[in-house]
Amino acid sequence: MRTPFAMLEGRIGFGQRWLRWAAGAVLVTSVLIVVGGGVVRVTGSGLGCPDWPTCEAGSLAPTPELGVHGVIEFTNRMLTDVLCVVVGVLIIVARLQRVPRPRITRWAWAQFWVVVLNAVVGGLTVLARLSPYFVAAHFLAAMLLLTAATVAWDLVSRLDGAAPEPAMGRISSSGTVLLAASAVLLIVGTAVTGTGPHAGDSSGVRRMPFDWLAVTWVHSLVAVTVGGVTAMLWWSARPGGGLRTRSAWLLVALAAQGVIGIVQAVIGLPAAVVVAHMCGAALVWIGAIRVALETGRAAAVSAG
Repeated sequence: MRTPFAMLEGRIGFGQRWLRWAAGAVLVTSVLIVVGGGVVRVTGSGLGCPDWPTCEAGSLAPTPELGVHGVIEFTNRMLTDVLCVVVGVLIIVARLQRVPRPRITRWAWAQFWVVVLNAVVGGLTVLARLSPYFVAAHFLAAMLLLTAATVAWDLVSRLDGAAPEPAMGRISSSGTVLLAASAVLLIVGTAVTGTGPHAGDSSGVRRMPFDWLAVTWVHSLVAVTVGGVTAMLWWSARPGGGLRTRSAWLLVALAAQGVIGIVQAVIGLPAAVVVAHMCGAALVWIGAIRVALETGRAAAVSAG
C-alpha cells in the first residue's frame, strides 16, 4: 500500500529554503513553549484550566468564571497546537525534498512524538494538581523537544555549510562532558524551582523537600562547571572555525544567564526575571547541543 508521501513524490518537491524556514519555526516555537510554561508558573495559572484535555468539565475553552488565569493557561495550551502545525509542516517539507533528506525527516518525526509526550505529561501535571515532580518532568520534556528541534535545525543549517575542522581528542571528549554537565544543570534547576515559591498556582501546592539555598548553590556550581568546559573548548578551538564561534555564543548565553540568576536570587525571585531565566535556560541548552554537535563532527573528521 502506497503512503500519501509516496504518491506525492515526483509531483511536489520543496527546496532547502522551505526546510530552513520550517526547522527554524519549530525551534522558535519550542522556545516559546518553555517561556509560556514559565509565564503560567509565575502568574499562578497552572490550574487556570482545572481539567485536561478540556479546560474544565464540559468546556474546551475557559469560561468567564476562570478569570485571567484560565485565559493564560488556555493560551499556553494553544501554543501546543501551533507547535503541532509547524512540526507537521517540517515533516512534510523534509519528506518531500527534491534531494532526499532521510536523517532530517527522522528528526522531524522525533519532534512529533516528543510533542505528544509533552502534551501527555502536561495533562498529567494538571491532573496531579501541579505536583512539583510532574512540573519538573514537564519542563524536561520541553527540553527534550528543544533537543530534537535543535538537532534538526543544525542538520539543515549545515546542508550548504563548510566541513568542520579536525579536532584533538580532548575537544571531542569535552563536548560530551559539556552536554552531560548542561543536562545536570537543567535537572538541578528543576529542583531549585521545585523548592522555590513559584508553584504554578496561587493556592497551597506542595514543594520538593529540599533546602532552597543548598540546591541553589549546587545549581550555581554546576553552572560554573559548564562555563569552565565551554571556555576550554573556546580556547582550544581553531580561531575563525565553527567550534570557536559556537563556544563564544554559548559563553555569552551563560554569562547573561548567570547575571539573571544572581539578580533573581538577590531581589526575591520576581516573576519577570524568573521567566527570563527560563528563556535563558532554553538558549543555553540550544548552545550546548550545537557545541557538542560541532565537536562530534570535528572528531569524525579527525578519525576519518
